[in-house]
Amino acid sequence: MTPQDASDDSRWSDLERPPLNAVALRRGLVREGGLWRELDVVRATGSTNSDLVALAAAGKAAEGWVLVAEEQTAGRGRLDRQWTAPARSGLFFSVLLNPAEVPVARWGWLPLLTGVAVATGLARAAGVDTALKWPNDLLVSIAGEERKAGGILAERAGADGVVIGVGINVTLREDELPVPAAGSLALAGAVSTDRDPLLRAVLRALEEWYGRWREAGGDPAESGLQETYAAGCATLGRTVRAELPGDRSVTGEAVAVDGDGRLVIATADGVQEPVGAGDIVHLRPA
Repeated sequence: MTPQDASDDSRWSDLERPPLNAVALRRGLVREGGLWRELDVVRATGSTNSDLVALAAAGKAAEGWVLVAEEQTAGRGRLDRQWTAPARSGLFFSVLLNPAEVPVARWGWLPLLTGVAVATGLARAAGVDTALKWPNDLLVSIAGEERKAGGILAERAGADGVVIGVGINVTLREDELPVPAAGSLALAGAVSTDRDPLLRAVLRALEEWYGRWREAGGDPAESGLQETYAAGCATLGRTVRAELPGDRSVTGEAVAVDGDGRLVIATADGVQEPVGAGDIVHLRPA
């Protein structure tokens, strides 16, 4: 689907869910010497990740490019799951990064780094306590229940680039949630659901953490990323089931996130198994 530019939207066409102000966002984020060099807002597209990967492949986008959609009609999560939400009800965006000075073996930290940045930015701008479910979900608490309010998807873009997509439910009401386990910032009691300052806060936090990680050569310990992620990770200390490729599963206590960003699960037979990819299910205590 061809992206529809949002520049002709009336700012007040929907008072409850006004469009993002692209001009103000560029003014606040794109600066000389900063990470973000271009920011586009489109009215609707299939997937900002797919669009940005294609732009990078065609040489039309470089590091620091941000693509935001008011609505995604074919948004994707991990394992090709679909991500849907009403127009202007959330933040749906992708960024292009090129961590050339970081060994490729450490690029697996980028989704976790993005999770830390999203949680940091939302805490500052929305006043919502969030937690991270390994490897890429953003959790909020609604009436004492843990719900998913966002997700992160990283994809390679050519030989030296990574596109990271973020989806955050901001103003979704209960009757708009795609599944009962979903949530939104509004339902979690956010002090602000104005998407402009929320997006600015998240992108500024991402620039800060990415710069720190890159300066450390991608070292998660030296950059402070490993410790900060562990502190905000709701998966650690829980009994979990990891559903792995090949119809295999591992059940045990999630005890650590190792230096490669893998979740370490201690099983009942005393084995500590690192999991680098798979679906994690938080199990309720017996």
